[in-house]
Amino acid sequence: MASKIFMGDMPELMENILNNLNNEFYSLYSCVLVNRYWCKMSIPILWQNPFSFDQNSLFISKYFSFLDENEKFVLKAYGINTKFPNTLFNYASFLKVLDLSCLEWKVKKWIDFQLADSKSYNMHSIYLIINLLFKLFIESGATLHRLVLYFFDNEINPEVFYSLGRNELFFSRLQDLSLGAIADFSSENATALLKILAKNATRISVLKLDEFYSDYEPQLFHALICIIKSQEQLKQFSLIGGEEFPTEFHGIVSALESQKKSLQEIIIESCTCSTEFNVLTNCKNLEILRIRFCDDMKMLEACLSTLEITGCLIDASNIVHILKKSGTLLQRLKLVSTDGPTREGSLLLETLKSSCPNIIYLNISDVGLSTQFLELISNLQKLQFLTLWPLHGINSIPEEELKIRIIQLSTILPSTLQYLDIRYSCLNSCIDILLNNCYAPLKTLLIHRLDNEKKAKALIEFCIRKRSLNYVGVISRYMNLDNNIKKEVEEYVTLVPYGRIVVNC
Repeated sequence: MASKIFMGDMPELMENILNNLNNEFYSLYSCVLVNRYWCKMSIPILWQNPFSFDQNSLFISKYFSFLDENEKFVLKAYGINTKFPNTLFNYASFLKVLDLSCLEWKVKKWIDFQLADSKSYNMHSIYLIINLLFKLFIESGATLHRLVLYFFDNEINPEVFYSLGRNELFFSRLQDLSLGAIADFSSENATALLKILAKNATRISVLKLDEFYSDYEPQLFHALICIIKSQEQLKQFSLIGGEEFPTEFHGIVSALESQKKSLQEIIIESCTCSTEFNVLTNCKNLEILRIRFCDDMKMLEACLSTLEITGCLIDASNIVHILKKSGTLLQRLKLVSTDGPTREGSLLLETLKSSCPNIIYLNISDVGLSTQFLELISNLQKLQFLTLWPLHGINSIPEEELKIRIIQLSTILPSTLQYLDIRYSCLNSCIDILLNNCYAPLKTLLIHRLDNEKKAKALIEFCIRKRSLNYVGVISRYMNLDNNIKKEVEEYVTLVPYGRIVVNC
């Protein structure tokens, strides 16, 4: 069997294996060099998303070997050497992911190299190349799966629209679409492109509208509504406001009524929530709701498995009814107030304790280290991930009382807890007390700093006692340990920059 795989007699199996390397450029490149069979299977995967790899931009030249003589003449007029190498593959036909912002960046780098000794480099030449590549991808037979369309400040050439009209398959398999900076693009071109997407891309499951404004031209709103309504099964929808929080949505949100049977996740950010959002109440299969920095937040009634709310100030009275509605279904909860304690925090804690016992992920801020909070943690017997932000009022607690409460928290942490993040909590200064009294089988611990022998000793003793801790994430600039102590700690646990192991909701 091994010889058959190596010789390429089982292409379906090999393709599945190589597809698991689709984001590992160097591993795929090594596979290309094994033999011709591996090369044939690796090259299409390697060229699905070439603009996202951190590689030299010279690969763009391989695309241009398929340009016709007229197009090469145009490039030559800009001082670009048009003696492009012949290639064995039509690389453009393998494209599945296109991010126009990444494309623009790579094109700039490519032109910098081509015109290193010339002063004729300008933005017009960049957009000429982008249009040529866009047209080449369309006409090569490529079918996109993901498109990130951050509209650049330039016209799309008529030839591109003509090619899109003749090659409907280009967008036909699109599953993930991000649209942003529409206001920076000409209304006529943007509308034309959106209409083509509404007609040809009907299988989108993830749709993101970024840098959204309330003052678009009416035809743009209409085109966006058509995209939403034309989808067969839209599962995730994101609406991210621009610099000024949009207050009117002109039917964009209402159009989600057409997707009420399929929508599973909604993300709303930097918007002023209007009555138009009431339509989300009809989305009976909605499981995940993420609301970030939104004004006039009025929560809809839904049974959720995941709820994330991040804002300058959170009012528990706006949340409790959705917590009660979700009840035992709620498993992941993030409530982070960035500008002061949560209003009516006592009501929030009581509701969580009485209604939501099955939470496995909790990320919460400014609720204090009160008896009520300790009772909540004790009640969450399925909790696996816990992140604590600044604990409101902790500085006003007398030192001895604070020590007692930290010991109480440590001893009631459930036996299911594997992940504890206290980077932003005042508990960092008492990490030795917490670890000395903790019996939860932690596998991952994130702290702000590891800067003295006392903390290091407590960490080592916890590792010896529990034998479960694998990683400790630390903000690297605060890991000011003596080298000998650091080596001793690393005999028991791996110290890593916290960003590598943080778990989000």
